Amino acid sequence: MRQNVKIGMGLLLAALCAGCGQKVDHRGKTPLVEVGRTYLYKEDVLSALPAGLKGKDSLAFVEKYIRNWVEDVLLYEKAEGNIPDNLKLEERVASYRRSLILHAYQEELVNQKLGNEVTDTEVEQYYTAHPDLFRAEQPYVKGLFLKAPLNARQLSQARVWYRKNTEEALDQLEKFSISGAVAFDYFYDRWVPVSELSAKIPLKALETEVGYLQRNHNVEVKDTAYCYLLHVEHFLAKGEQLPIEYAKSEIKNILVNLKRVDFLRKVKEDLYREASEENDIIYY
Repeated sequence: MRQNVKIGMGLLLAALCAGCGQKVDHRGKTPLVEVGRTYLYKEDVLSALPAGLKGKDSLAFVEKYIRNWVEDVLLYEKAEGNIPDNLKLEERVASYRRSLILHAYQEELVNQKLGNEVTDTEVEQYYTAHPDLFRAEQPYVKGLFLKAPLNARQLSQARVWYRKNTEEALDQLEKFSISGAVAFDYFYDRWVPVSELSAKIPLKALETEVGYLQRNHNVEVKDTAYCYLLHVEHFLAKGEQLPIEYAKSEIKNILVNLKRVDFLRKVKEDLYREASEENDIIYY
């Protein structure tokens, strides 16, 4: 059976306009193509458009996207009217839809109820009781990082300050960083993976020598334009227990999953009890 296909090609040039014909509630969306009573919207096409695609490439993508969409709709409608034992297929679709809804609802319940019931104390207890489950896959450090131009004023003093973990030295570094540094990162209070630092400092040893920062707590590197200063106050070797701040989200997921079976069973029992009290369950 031939379908009525309406395509507003002017919309492809960004001035996309609404379709005409019988009034339909498009829920705020702008119809771009209609095949029978099925619509493709401007918003759907734009969300599928790859970032950075412009000009002729953008137009070609949109035209191909629309053509594929139209062909898929036409094929689906053809198949829908000709597939054998359509009733059994509808039953399977309904069953699959029911399973999806149940799963989505259960996940939402679990996230809302159990997510807030996992306390920091429970997380810490699990962390302490299972140290072998949370091992660092790479080294971590605490300290500070500074990047400054080679011609920056007071750079020679900064090369002295960055080695000292004193309030006076840190105060001087902060003042220096305002006008003389390109980057200043203070992380005495948190663990930073070495891979994150190796992306900032042109030093091959950070990638090739696992224990380099364990042996060298003060690192100075220069290239043609900048001086890179890294001070390591604390070092966590690969294979040691991962800092709890990095393991916390994983532990919460573990504890939620341990509780979810009992929680969902209770939800079902409560629903059954309420339905029984309201005489909503009829046995024949």
